[in-house]
Amino acid sequence: MDYLEITCTFAENRNATETPEIVIAWLAELGFESFEESEDEVKAYIPAANFDEDAFFEFTEHFYELIALFDIRHIEHENWNHAWESNFPMTEIADRIVVYAPFHEAVPDREYRICIMPQMSFGTGHHETTSLMLELMLDLDMNGKRTLDMGCGTGILAIFAAIKKAHPVTAVDIDEWAFRNAAENCERNSISEIEILQGDSSLLTGRSYDIVLANITRNILLADMSTYAECLSTDGLLLLSGFYSTDFTDITAEARQHRLLLTKNIQKKNWMAAVYRKII
Repeated sequence: MDYLEITCTFAENRNATETPEIVIAWLAELGFESFEESEDEVKAYIPAANFDEDAFFEFTEHFYELIALFDIRHIEHENWNHAWESNFPMTEIADRIVVYAPFHEAVPDREYRICIMPQMSFGTGHHETTSLMLELMLDLDMNGKRTLDMGCGTGILAIFAAIKKAHPVTAVDIDEWAFRNAAENCERNSISEIEILQGDSSLLTGRSYDIVLANITRNILLADMSTYAECLSTDGLLLLSGFYSTDFTDITAEARQHRLLLTKNIQKKNWMAAVYRKII
């Protein structure tokens, strides 16, 4: 599969804190799957076949005051892994988790070690939302808990759930690239018991879980909240991320409509993650 790499170079007079998060959120809504963020630019990746030129033009018109330059580069299938490897450092969460790739050397000894080869899939621990979800899971009792990772991307959350002895664990993603990548990453971490499914929330009908993990986008979280609540057991936990602090009120209000009460929330930059408990 060929990809497009879009580089958005920010204008000097923009809000340095908010601009990257806003741009990434918009691009995610346009179907971009993976991002590299720095102080001066964002690189975003999308399968070439999924690129909507008209929608991207509207995006550039909307952000003309914030982004000084756009650059589009075509990455052929045989080259995109190399492009990722050259820009994929190890990352650590709360000094307890290290996320690394197979090509990394001198991986530090930590309580939890997770090997991820992203292959353009979202979920490497680098982005704030993935890091927040892993941090929420750190001190959660997952032993023997039926767990769902919805919108699994690389499968990193499902893998960490299995490491923490959750069972059974199901990982779901609508895209074939994520479906395949999650399976590969499970093998890399010597985890064979995760059920990996390709599809959307309609696959959850008739299923029941003690813990649901969903690191997706604001609109999908709001649209699928009722489905998450329906498949969650009483006193079960719903962990959400993928939304901004400005969306927190809407997310929590929608959760409350489905008997999901907020128990905890954490924040990095403008991104948030939250835990909700299902009541009777």
